[in-house]
Order: sequence, then structure tokens, then C-alpha cells
Amino acid sequence: MKALLRFSLQLIKCLLLLFIVGLAFVYLVDRYMDFTAQDRIYTDIKKVPHKKAALLLGTAKYVAKGKKNYFYVYRIRAAVALWKAGKIDAIVVSGDNATKYYNETKRMEEDLIRAGVPKKYIAADYAGFRTLDSILRAEAIFDLKDYIIISQKFHLERALFIAKAKGQKVIGFAAKDIPGTKAAKKMAYREYLARVKAFLDVTILQTEPRFYGKKVKVNYRK
Repeated sequence: MKALLRFSLQLIKCLLLLFIVGLAFVYLVDRYMDFTAQDRIYTDIKKVPHKKAALLLGTAKYVAKGKKNYFYVYRIRAAVALWKAGKIDAIVVSGDNATKYYNETKRMEEDLIRAGVPKKYIAADYAGFRTLDSILRAEAIFDLKDYIIISQKFHLERALFIAKAKGQKVIGFAAKDIPGTKAAKKMAYREYLARVKAFLDVTILQTEPRFYGKKVKVNYRK
């Protein structure tokens, strides 16, 4: 009985140690991505250097019960603002197109066109199932190497980490966030795990996109 008790106590100690080590690892990865991206993220459009193209990372246009997803709304506005300010000459929209009923990419393209971005300067990546896929395909399929990534700051930090790890020269333009909301808090918790996965994907697992495919020509405004 005493032996069983000692074994149980040792097991609890080991599990507790693993839990603490795991939390420390998550924290360090989070801080590392934040630190390495801080001098490459712009919030003032006047200070953004000109780049040939922007990569607009997708998300759902609507959330529960058909309500607007403001992460989406503000990303579209950020992309339009860069275009109208002459900071970019083309936009690659990259999102999930898992089914014919769910197509982030098409909706982004349509909303950009409605906002005044000519269709000929928008290239569509329908296989951006994950941020990793979008970043790797940006170079492999669309020949983007020196470009701007558009998303919210928390997402940009992870995207910039992936891009830098893959040798791409990128900066980020932060779309407006929605701090303090239930959606923002939920996204923050998810982001911790997403960052750990991204770190493992590029440093250990060498994960590749789900699809590659043929090259796509991007048309640039002259």
C-alpha cells in the first residue's frame, strides 16, 4: 500500500513538472514571436514603405447568427487603405475554401472590388487553409518574397515568424483589433496554441502546405 502511495505521489510530481515545463514553453514561444516581430509591424499607414504586393490573410466574414466578423471587416479596410495610399501595387487574398459553401477567398476578393480595388490587381489563393499554407504558397505559387502581410497584430506576429523562418523578407500592417471583446479573448487563447504549433512546424516538423500547384501570375499596377 505504501509503495502504491509513493508511486502515486511520484506520478503526480512528474505530471506537475511536465505541466509547468509546458506552460513555460508556451510562454517563451509567445514572447519570442512578439519580440522578433515588433520592429516589422506598422500601424501608421504613412510610415509603411512601398512594397509590390500585400498578402491579405483570410478569416470568416460572419460569425454566429450571421453577425459581422470585425476581424474580417478591419482586414479588408486595411488592405483598401494600403491600396489607395499607393503603398502596394497588387493584393493576394489567401483563405480557406474548404467547401463550395465556405469560401473566404472569394468573399475577400468581392469586398475589395466593391471598395475600389480593380479585380485585375487581385490574385486569389484558394488553398490558404492555414497561415503556414498562405505564407509558403505566397512565395512558391505567387512569387512573393518582399511583401506586406495584412492581419491583426496578434496574428501578424505568428505570420512574420513563419515568413522569416522561411527566408522571406516581409513586414506587417496591423489591421484594427477589437480588444476587450469576447471574440478577442477567445482568439487570444487560441493564438497561444497556434504559436506553439507554428514553432514546431517550422523548426522541427518542417511542415509543408496541404497543396502547392501551378504558378499564378500576379498583375501589378504600374
